[in-house]
Amino acid sequence: MAVVSSAHSTIFSKTSLFHHINGFKRFSFCLPLSSSAVASLSSKKKWRQPVASSVLELGGIKIAKDDVVRDDPTNNVPDTIFSKLGLQLHRRNNHPLGILKNGIYEYFDTNFPNMFHKFDDLCPVVSVKQNFDDVLVPADHVSRSYNDTYYVDSLTVLRCHTSAHQAELLRRGHTHFLVTGDVYRRDSIDSTHYPVFHQMEGVRVFTPDNWEASGLDPTSYAAEDLKKSLEGLALHLFGAVEMRWIDAYFPFTNPSYELEIYFQGKWMEVLGCGVMEQEILKSNGRSNSVAWAFGLGLERLAMVLFDIPDIRLFWSTDERFTSQFSDGQMGVKFKPFSKYPPCYKDMSFWINDSFTENNLCEVIRGIAGDLVEEVSLIDNFTNKKGMTSHCYRIAYRSMERSLTDEEINDLQWQVREQVQNKLNVVLR
Repeated sequence: MAVVSSAHSTIFSKTSLFHHINGFKRFSFCLPLSSSAVASLSSKKKWRQPVASSVLELGGIKIAKDDVVRDDPTNNVPDTIFSKLGLQLHRRNNHPLGILKNGIYEYFDTNFPNMFHKFDDLCPVVSVKQNFDDVLVPADHVSRSYNDTYYVDSLTVLRCHTSAHQAELLRRGHTHFLVTGDVYRRDSIDSTHYPVFHQMEGVRVFTPDNWEASGLDPTSYAAEDLKKSLEGLALHLFGAVEMRWIDAYFPFTNPSYELEIYFQGKWMEVLGCGVMEQEILKSNGRSNSVAWAFGLGLERLAMVLFDIPDIRLFWSTDERFTSQFSDGQMGVKFKPFSKYPPCYKDMSFWINDSFTENNLCEVIRGIAGDLVEEVSLIDNFTNKKGMTSHCYRIAYRSMERSLTDEEINDLQWQVREQVQNKLNVVLR
């Protein structure tokens, strides 16, 4: 299942996540296992909103832009998010995320030869059932809200986590698998959060033949194997580090754990994991089995392993960034090629009952794209009439060039106008 990270919480976290679909019959489970290449979607419009190809091929499924971005009250997918579909940074062997993915593959191939099937090209458009119900996310969980998740329509989402494919793979007979993919989450704006990021999930299923001779009950056997396997993975990635297990709660595993390592002078969470709930196994044809599952965020670990200070850099096409990394070179330290100064702009407005910070960040990202570095609340108060005011500071900074005053002023003017019009707030 999909993991916790400070770069992104996933459904292996405490506070946030994590076919017959009307109009989407063509997606049919969104799980073809084709290895076909995906078209590049690089923007042609300087720093403004990217323009994506009108038709993509994702996991062997052809998807038109109109299938994902619609003028419909149940749809909240912007053009900027559609432009990221199909880029699949995790499949680029010379990219930090691809290098990390392959490093994890190397560990499992060495220690579990020919055991784990690997999937990294599964379609990210999935049903609400796949994304939430199949992994027992409660009906009232905050992750299901339009504030947190990108909805194509009321029954279809851009996956919030790679666990969205778990049930289907189990039903197809897979018992040992790793799933890597791009996932989508409406989120805040800072150096460790981005609305598209990448996860890897691992699942291993055991039968009575595996545990009966051990003298352990099935759950204890699976938990012991899980911890041993993941401690080995942590050593493979980080070297000889001190580790500790923290008891946790997740709706889809019991017992549940978080693995932390002592790295660079502090304890750092690496992943979330646990013994899979029996309900998931029984619902997918594995009644007499027990299984473990883990999940990790690739950006979270890659930022540490490669010393990458800002999550936006993973999307950079600047040769000064891309040329620093090579296939198989795990842990090469990123050398900053420039540090342009930030420009700060403040904006104050009276909020309404429907205002959320995620909606604000979506509007700002839709205008400024990756030129916005951080959005932070710096002041708020409620007056005698019960009206609440928020003041946000927006930091603009390019990772590749200096921004002009004219550019920043133009961006800020557009932001103010769109925030007022789309969020129905009153500017101060």
